[in-house]
Amino acid sequence: MSTVPNRKLLPRWLASLTGRSVAVAVLLSVLAAVVLNPIFVTPFVLVLGRTLFVGIMLLLAFTFAGRWRQRWVPRWLVQVLAVGLVAPLATFAVYLLSVDGDVAGLFRHEGRVQGLVAISGTALIVGLVMALGALYRERDAQARAEGLQFSLEKATLERQASESRLALLHAQIEPHFLFNTLANVQALVESGSDRAAPVLRHLIAYLRAAMPRLNDTEATLASELQLVRAYLELMHLRMPDRLQFTIDVAPELNGLRFPTMALLTLVENAVRHGIDPSEEGGRIEIGGRLDAQRGEATLWVADTGVGMAEDAQPGTGLTNLRSRLHAFFGADARLDMQELAPHGLRAELMFRSVAEARG
Repeated sequence: MSTVPNRKLLPRWLASLTGRSVAVAVLLSVLAAVVLNPIFVTPFVLVLGRTLFVGIMLLLAFTFAGRWRQRWVPRWLVQVLAVGLVAPLATFAVYLLSVDGDVAGLFRHEGRVQGLVAISGTALIVGLVMALGALYRERDAQARAEGLQFSLEKATLERQASESRLALLHAQIEPHFLFNTLANVQALVESGSDRAAPVLRHLIAYLRAAMPRLNDTEATLASELQLVRAYLELMHLRMPDRLQFTIDVAPELNGLRFPTMALLTLVENAVRHGIDPSEEGGRIEIGGRLDAQRGEATLWVADTGVGMAEDAQPGTGLTNLRSRLHAFFGADARLDMQELAPHGLRAELMFRSVAEARG
């Protein structure tokens, strides 16, 4: 059976002793005995026993005083006073044991008095220095712990704020897309087009596929491309002679985490503001490449529509998209728009991808 005492059965203050603190106390006691031994006529073993006893008592007193919790006297002061008080008392106690409790005999012996003063003085100086050093290290460790806790709480609050901001922006983008799509269906119905019913059926099928993903924080680029393809198929049914499209995204990008409906926002803008206003319609090209050396992914949506008007201002969808990209990928994420010759527009999303890639 193990002879190691169960720490649960010890008082809390005693159980808080560490092997390091005991080892330091023993080492200092041995050093004190070595330094003081030349002034003693008693054997070294006896001197060592006295210094060890005093050293352990100082450690116990410092540890016990550390349990002080009254606010009207600071704990560090109680610990320093405990060491200052126990140093002479412990030395007196160990010398009293050596004379069988004869106090008068102890003080009649000049050598014993000198030894008592030497050991108690050394214990007082060394004990106070070590106590103050331990308190300083404890305060420094506490300050570092509080700093780490503050950093952790700050990071948690920033993450929660980012998640709330993403949720708000997402909530603004979803109705923006849905209302635009429903407006297109309404136009077909009001014009009496025979394509209204098939388009409406495809819209219902699209919404059934899209709705479970609207709040999916683990959505990937592959799932986003499925939505984009379903949307473009729907728009192609609405204007089969005026809209053509291609999707060519590098396969290694499929597993990237990607904000839901971010790419779809650009595609929807290309249809609404590029292809729809053009009499002859146009073509939409969706592509994506990964720069492995730089760890940067680039996605683009290019159309051959009417392009951007000179006085055009960024709409709510694009403004929110930029904010979502920054919140999702960091401040380095970019959304660039550039005119194409002879007409058209190219929108590019650029963001760091290595940290977000999944196997």
